[in-house]
Amino acid sequence: MNNLRERMMSQTAEVRAAKDIKLDQQHDKPASPRTAPGMAGALAQAQQRIVELERAGSTSEVPVTNIVPNPWQPRQLFNEVKLAQLAESIREAGLVQPIVVRRAAHGYQIVAGERRWRAHKMIGKETIKVVIIDLSDEEMAMLALVENVAREDLSDYEVSRSIRRTEKEFPNRKRMAEALGVSRSELYRYLAFADLPDFVIKDLDVQPRLIGAHAAEDVVSALRDKNARAFEVARDVWARVVAGDLDQTKLAKVIRQETESSENVSGGVSDRSIEKIFAGKNQAGSITKDAVGFTVKIKAGMLSADKEQRIRMLIAELFSASSGISD
Repeated sequence: MNNLRERMMSQTAEVRAAKDIKLDQQHDKPASPRTAPGMAGALAQAQQRIVELERAGSTSEVPVTNIVPNPWQPRQLFNEVKLAQLAESIREAGLVQPIVVRRAAHGYQIVAGERRWRAHKMIGKETIKVVIIDLSDEEMAMLALVENVAREDLSDYEVSRSIRRTEKEFPNRKRMAEALGVSRSELYRYLAFADLPDFVIKDLDVQPRLIGAHAAEDVVSALRDKNARAFEVARDVWARVVAGDLDQTKLAKVIRQETESSENVSGGVSDRSIEKIFAGKNQAGSITKDAVGFTVKIKAGMLSADKEQRIRMLIAELFSASSGISD
């Protein structure tokens, strides 16, 4: 498994949830959960730390409006359907587990339980049960990142944004990698997102799953020390990824190929145009025209056998007519 989250989920298959970790009543310390190295270990430590803090914290009920999200929360998008289901459950049965917060300059910040807080807002609840704990910025940032990466299947871009926001809380990147339970090479792979062109970042802010960390690192490498023409190529190739016409894992390779090609072709990539083809509201394919050629691409399953045959006949007729004119 090359995907970091997939490896984590495999490694943490037997790691117990915080609520299931039994505390030693004599020594007031959590028992060590069964876990594996790396980020799985970071997750286990985060779970233990939450248990300790909840045990030492004070339970209260505070106004929903006095609470703000964790500033290091990695998640940009929340599943509205699941959120509505949670809200309905809270409406019917109440809040089973209080959320965890810490005191802030004005009100409270969420440490754990943002979905429950959002669900309360959705159904118009004025107050919410909380456990108030004391927590440093570094601990809060790391708890948010590790818990979410393991449990909420964040996109690589969302993880990278959280790492960037968390970075200033650590003395150096070596310490940060150790806290996350990843190698420094993996950490730098996530940090590569920040070096992507602005037009890529703009689309990722809306659709964070368009590109993964490995592909992002490859694109940054492909564009390193390149001139403006290479970025024009990258913009056009990226549009094909957004349109669903190119797999993101091939993005860097195609950028390199087309950059080299454009350097030898008069007119370059500035003459490229991409037109989407729609079948009703669904995109059926695209038409790409540039100095290299004219390409029509139709997605699999969009053409019936009859339509495919008609297209073949049209092409044959067009070129037969052209041949006749030339003669």
